[in-house]
This record gives sequence, structure tokens and C-alpha cells, in this order.
Amino acid sequence: MAAPKPGNRPANPQFSSGPCAKRPGWTIDALKGALTGRSHRSKPGKAKLEQVITLSKEILGIPADYRLGIVPASDTGAVEMAMWSLLGARGVDMLAWESFGKDWVTDVVKQLKLTDVRQMIAGYGALPDLAAVDFSRDVVFTWNGTTSGVRVANGDWIAADREGLTICDATSAAFAMDLPWDKLDVVTWSWQKVLGGEAAHGMIALSPRAVDRLLTYKPAWPLPKIFRMASNGKLSEGIFKGETINTPSMIAVEDALDGLNWAQSVGGLEGLIGRSEANLKAVADWVAKTDWVDFLADTVESRSCTSICLKIVDPWATEQPAEAQAEIAKKLTSLLEKEGVALDAGSYRDAPPGIRIWGGATVENADIVALLPWLDWAYETVKAG
Repeated sequence: MAAPKPGNRPANPQFSSGPCAKRPGWTIDALKGALTGRSHRSKPGKAKLEQVITLSKEILGIPADYRLGIVPASDTGAVEMAMWSLLGARGVDMLAWESFGKDWVTDVVKQLKLTDVRQMIAGYGALPDLAAVDFSRDVVFTWNGTTSGVRVANGDWIAADREGLTICDATSAAFAMDLPWDKLDVVTWSWQKVLGGEAAHGMIALSPRAVDRLLTYKPAWPLPKIFRMASNGKLSEGIFKGETINTPSMIAVEDALDGLNWAQSVGGLEGLIGRSEANLKAVADWVAKTDWVDFLADTVESRSCTSICLKIVDPWATEQPAEAQAEIAKKLTSLLEKEGVALDAGSYRDAPPGIRIWGGATVENADIVALLPWLDWAYETVKAG
């Protein structure tokens, strides 16, 4: 007999981990002020780009002496820009515990072909041994593993008196988690995550130590134009004042400003973090009383409040072959999508099969709460055959 369907549905079924849900109340009218047909180099165009930088620094609490710029190719472009421009001056510790972190390892080893590389890789659900990191070396890591739902709890493990640079991919952490800026030399993110902006644009924040590296170190390899942040020993200051390296979408810029203004309206960073943590708590309370599912993260402290990744632990599923387990998860998420209660809620393709629910600040807590009974219904339906 089919399980009865829950009576309540999420008002917004969008739980994708990127691009993520728009802020509550968003409509296309939010873009009516976009400078379509205008040059990004025009005075008003540059002013809007500079405003994105200014508001981002203000909301995130980025130190005044850090540079913040808008760069091409989303967070991926920002991370690549940092690695190609800064690495090679000393040995590097590469930390990875999910697919994107592993991509950065591949780039450093196979593309940049650095030889003094320590790979510190953990499986999905775990963190590598953070106490083993050597901060006399450069360190590259994700703050929050978007595809594993595993984050570092804080920056206590990062040496304050480090000799190397810390390069942090924070794309699913920025605006939802408290980043210790004094411990981070390079921080990257994109507009498409916690504030629900449009894709294709990245941001990169540089500490004074990172700027000094840019000005005093020349990589052994040629740098493509879109990676160049310095020239002839001088920083390209315009990048950090709204003069982008390539042509940005002024529609996407308008959308980014809309998201930033909304962020201020809900209490700035504190309000954004509170919204995300409340979403995690709702899921955690449900998991605690649900016997067929658990967090992919193996500790409470490492559970992400944005990319909330869940695994099926019911022996009925786990004792089946791997292909069958993947099919169970696929059927479950397909049911959710067919019912229109959760779109794009499947695990990342390289991650263990399960459920991934975006819990960033643009997702209303009421929608998370309404979704949870549907997860029970979908699993019971799949299990009943």
C-alpha cells in the first residue's frame, strides 16, 4: 500500500547547490536597473561593479587592507587564478575531502606540475588530519566541501605565524559561515551560492601577504591574460576597483547587488549565518529521529549548514550492491522532483549516492521543514517498490 503523501509542500522547491535559490521575494523586476547596452567601463557601469566590491567587503567584514576583485569564470576561475599566480614559490600542502578540492590537487600536480606537493586527501564525510598541515608551506583547501557537506569548524588549526600562504576556496561558505580573515591570505567565491546570484563571475580576496607574493614572485609558467593580477612588479589595482579583466554581464552585476542589499536587510552576515544554521538545525532534528538516513559528515562539528549532504543507512539499502544503492537514491530524488517538492536534490555525481539539500540563507526555513516529511514519504515509496 502506498504511503500517504504529506499535506504541506515547500513554497519554493528549489534546493539546488548551485546555482542556488534566489532570495525570498525575488522577481525579474529586481533587474530593471541593470545597465544593459552600456559599457562596464562607463562611469555608471564601473560604479556598480565597485559597489559589489564595497558591499561584499562590508557585509563579510573583510579587513580594510585586503584587496577584493571581481574575476572571470566563477569560483573556479578565482581559485585557478590564485594557484597559477601564487604557487611554486615554496612547497604546498593540498587538502581535499570532496570533488572540487581533488580538482585543485589535479591542477597543481598535473597542470602546474609542481613537485614539492603533499596531498592530504580524505574520503567523503571526513576531514584530513588538520594537525599535520605544515604552515611553513603554502596551503590550499576548501572551507566547505560543496559535494560532501563537510566543513572545517573554525580556523583554530591555521597558524597565525605561518610562513606560507593559505588559499581558501570558500564558495559555499562565504555569507553563511564565519571566516577568520586573519588566518586566510586568499579567499575565493562566486555569486551563485549563498546569495543566489547568477553564475559566471568569481571574487577573489587577497591579504597584504598575498599581494606581496604577487609583486615579488614570478611563476615559471606563462599566465593567461585572465589570470594576471600584476604587471612589471606592480599590482593591477583597477581589478580591485571595478575594472574587470574581461567583460562582465551587467545583468548579473545588478542581480549581485540585489542579493547584497537583501543580505543587509536580514541583518548582514550575522543574519545570513543564522538563517543557514537554522536550516541545518531543522534537518539535524529530523535526522536524529529518522532511522533510514544520516549525515554524510562523520562529526557534528563538520556538518555543513549550506550543502547538507545525507546518506541512506537503512540496512535494506546498504546491504544491496553499489549499483542498486545508487538506483534507490536516484528513484527517491526523482520522486521528489516529480511531485515538485524538491528540485536538484540528488548527490553530486562523484559523491556517494544520497540526498543533497541546499540550506543557504536564501532558502526559507519553512521550506526545509515542509520538505522533510516528503523525504520520508519518498523513501517509504521506493522501499515499498
